Amino acid sequence: MLKNSPFRQLHKQGCFIIPNPWDRGSARILEAMGFPALATTSAGMAFSLGQPEGTASREQILDHCRMIVGATALPVSADLEKGFGDSAQSCAETVTAAAETGLAGGSIEDHTGDPESPIYDFNLAVERIQAAAEARDVLTTDFVLTARTENFLWNRPNLDDTINRLQAFEAAGADVLYAPGLRDIETIRTVCQNLGKPVNVVMGMPGATFGQQELADAGVRRISVGSALARLAYGSLVAAAGEMAEDGSFTFSNSAMGFAELEAFFTS
Repeated sequence: MLKNSPFRQLHKQGCFIIPNPWDRGSARILEAMGFPALATTSAGMAFSLGQPEGTASREQILDHCRMIVGATALPVSADLEKGFGDSAQSCAETVTAAAETGLAGGSIEDHTGDPESPIYDFNLAVERIQAAAEARDVLTTDFVLTARTENFLWNRPNLDDTINRLQAFEAAGADVLYAPGLRDIETIRTVCQNLGKPVNVVMGMPGATFGQQELADAGVRRISVGSALARLAYGSLVAAAGEMAEDGSFTFSNSAMGFAELEAFFTS
């Protein structure tokens, strides 16, 4: 397999923003706004289904991927959570199934889904990424594999372990490295300096709002926003519903996008 897709090339051209739609409409809007690629959000998808994050089935996630891929001509990378299982084999099967949906890439994380023991053992975590990379290498299409370590999201803010895991994922064959939850620019810079492959950083989390240029200067190649856009949309809905329920007023509509302006995104 030749690893030369447009999505892969984006990671070699500097620092780019890859926003996260949660449905067909948001995907089409973001495409029209000029972004070069899109990424799914597992939380945004779950919220759109009326479910908590982490409860969607394999079939629901893959159907969602097909929907987003079908909504846009842009490359789409998917949040594939822990790879639909705990074993290395499950990660390999996930990459194969994800590629069949038309995705340009996807991420596998080391979060177990168990709050009591939230992070996979180091060796198993590496084996899972290695299996995913081996599955990628036999595909007939390019697939950019992102490996995530979730330490900082699960009360394990151990930078040394985080870097060790990312370095091991890099050696195991991951194309992009990602540690969500990094809160200061120097920590981000340190992570980037200790890795040889592109680093993804998530913005849109409370307490961490750095600009694209600042992140690029720190060594970041890709910036995602996770569930932030979906949370923004749902937050606006809840605020408007609260005004109606509590005050019986409708001033929220003054901030709503005009019908024709919104519809224009879907008629071009």
